[in-house]
This record gives sequence, structure tokens and C-alpha cells, in this order.
Amino acid sequence: KKNRTVRGPALHESLEPAVVDSSAREQRYMSGQYFFEYLVVVSLKKSKEGAYEPQITYQFPKRDGMVKFQREEEEKTLKALTLFCFPEGINWAPLTEYHSETFSFVLTELDASRRNGYCRRLLPGGNGARPPEAYCIISKLACFGLFSKIFDEVEKRRQISMAMIYPFMQSLREAAFPAPGNTVKIKSFIPDKGTEIISLTRPLDSWLEHVDFRTLFRCLTDEEVLLVFAATVMERRIVFIAEELSTLSQVIHAVAALLYPFIWQHTFISIVPEILIDVVMAPTPFLLGVQRRLLDQVIDQSDVSYCPNTPCDNTKCGDEKSILPPKLHDEILQSLRHRKDNASVEQLNKVVSEAFLLFFVKTVGHFASYVKRNDRGEPGVFQSRSFYKAIESKTTRHFVKKFLQTQMFDLFIQDVEQQPTSSQKGIFHQKVVEYQKKKADAKKKH
Repeated sequence: KKNRTVRGPALHESLEPAVVDSSAREQRYMSGQYFFEYLVVVSLKKSKEGAYEPQITYQFPKRDGMVKFQREEEEKTLKALTLFCFPEGINWAPLTEYHSETFSFVLTELDASRRNGYCRRLLPGGNGARPPEAYCIISKLACFGLFSKIFDEVEKRRQISMAMIYPFMQSLREAAFPAPGNTVKIKSFIPDKGTEIISLTRPLDSWLEHVDFRTLFRCLTDEEVLLVFAATVMERRIVFIAEELSTLSQVIHAVAALLYPFIWQHTFISIVPEILIDVVMAPTPFLLGVQRRLLDQVIDQSDVSYCPNTPCDNTKCGDEKSILPPKLHDEILQSLRHRKDNASVEQLNKVVSEAFLLFFVKTVGHFASYVKRNDRGEPGVFQSRSFYKAIESKTTRHFVKKFLQTQMFDLFIQDVEQQPTSSQKGIFHQKVVEYQKKKADAKKKH
């Protein structure tokens, strides 16, 4: 078996659990049921040398009573946050106008578990030229749309007073995180407006709640999306290039979502800070988001796939056009054409996710029949050779034989081996059962 420990770049530091008042709250925090762990405000402060450097000027909650190593880990984490909030480095100047943007990033711990960072950059209130500031929320929860709405509320309170942020975030921290499809209501007082009820609804399809496919298909054609998907499935080294931070983070998270039920196991940095641009020289697979102004520093890597948000002739590809089985490639394209131009986020997510999910159902959905188990309750053993030999299509068999070598499939099947058959549930399992029943019914008719 392959080594299951995957380490991200050194800047991705672990976040220690917060010191809270009761054991019940500690357990809730550890299980990821709090909305968030941190809210920080990162401001650009002028140094003695005249350059603007990002510094944390507000943090909630404050963490008291930590031992030395916890404080040191927190300092590393907060330093990393400033890099991600302002990845451009120190090249800033005061502005009179600045287009607000919201983006996200991922912090990877040493055990390969991940936390999500959500950031909104905007121009603070005031007169005259001034540098932008950033609000950043760290959470174990992946739900971009929901946290964008939280930022709307934080921003509204910041315009009144920084002190207005605290009671809202405290109420949010005490609220139970809703189950998929459910809503939580937060009470919050605003001067001159009274008490407001803020409704936060979690999407029904929880595995898509961090995803908005609109930006991906605005930047790339359907055919280009399939080239990116092919490279990602084979765990290549892929760099996404765009001007705006929000574009980078939305595109790279959308591409990762196309892999469901599999999970990208390697380096994943939706926005690479300029100071860490050398990560593109790493020999291991990665998904990286790089701002266009840094293009010259990454374009000379010969075996990296580049995906700029420009027409296809600027997209550097290798053998990606020949990776996917031709028949299944065309079926995905046909399914993608069913989406409507005015489709909602939910409607588009459904069309896109089902197209790629069905690809995995047809290629590897028969995996359960090739996990051999005994009566002693021991872990199952996956029969890989028999598994891919059972595939009738030569081109599909060729693809699957290579896909079996990826870490994402290896870890997926290790989890299957450890679980009893009765625990295999979820959308992928449902689609596999539906597809196998459909095939069986078709055979009966013939």
C-alpha cells in the first residue's frame, strides 16, 4: 500500500483547539460543529522602510490560558493567514477605490486534515487614499456561500463600529451549525435598526456547498474543463492562472469537486502567496492558483499543465486529450450541454456534478464486488486485477488501470476495505445501485 500520510507545504500549519469554558463546548469545537474558529481583521500597516505589511489588528475570540507550544502554533497560523489575505506581498499603495472581493483558501495540517479560510478584502471606511483591509474566518466547515453571507453581516457592522462585530460573532459561535438543507437563525442588535433575525441556510447537497461551478465554466470551455479533469484525475501538477483572487479560489475548488467521491490528496493551494511561489518547483502533484502577474515565474516548468482563464490556445497541455475513454468523454460533454444559461447555482451544480459522478459510476462503480471479505469481521481485500479485467471496454479498462495507481483511489479503496458493506451509503453508492439496476433491466429485455 502507498503511504497514506500526505504533507502540504510548510506554511500550512496546524491549528490547536481553542481553550473554552466547558468540556461540552470543547467537544463541540473538536468535532467541527462550531461555525468558525477565528475571525481576524488583517490591515496593511506602513513599515519604517515605507512598504505596507499585513498585520492582524483584530482577533475573535481571544485565546487565553494557552501553554507555550499552543501560543507558538497560533503565531505561525496567524502569520500564514496574513500571507493568504494579501498574497501579493508588500507592493501596495493607498487607494481611493477598490473592488471588494471574496475568496477562500485551505490550511493543511501535518496529518493532512484541512481547515478552510474565507477572506473578504475591501476598502475600510474613511476619507482620502487608504490601503484595503481583509476579514478572514477560519473554519473546519466548507460552505463558501454561507460564509459570504456572514461577511456581509460583518461588513455591515464594521461600517458602524468595530465593537459591533463582537456580539454578532459571539452569537454565531454559540449557534448550532445546521444540518444540510436546514436553517439557523441568529439574533443581532444594530443601533437605529433594533434586533435583526439573520437566517443562514446550509445547502441540501453538503458535498457541493463549497462549490459554484459558474466561474469555472465562464473561464474555460467545456472541452477545456475536461482536459483539466483528465489531468486532475491522473494527479498531475496543475497551475491555474487568473487576475482575481476570487476567480482562482472558485475555479480550483470547483475542479476538486469534480473528483467526487474521490478526494485530492496532494498539495492544494488555491492562492499561492508571492513569497511561496517556489512551490511550483515541487516534484509532487499539486493544484495551485497563481495570479497572472507571477506567470513568468512559473511558466518555464516543462511538465506542468497551465490553465489560464483565456482561450484554449493559451492552455498548455500534454496527453490530457487521450486520457479519458472517448465514449465517456463524449457523454460528459453531452450531459454538460443540458445546462441552461440562466440556471441557478443549485441547478448548475446538479447538472455538472451528475455528469462527472456518472463517469466514475461507469468506470469504477463495480468496486464493491471485488472487495473480498471473510466471516471473521476482518478488513476486506480489494482484488485489483480482477476488478479492471472485468471491464469490457478496452479504452475504459486502460483508463482504470492507470487510475488505480493514484493516491485518491488507493485511499478510497482502503476506506472501503475497512468498512462493513452495510455502511456504504451516500450519493455515489445510490448512483451505483441505480446504474447497476438499469443495466440489469436492460439485459432482461434482450
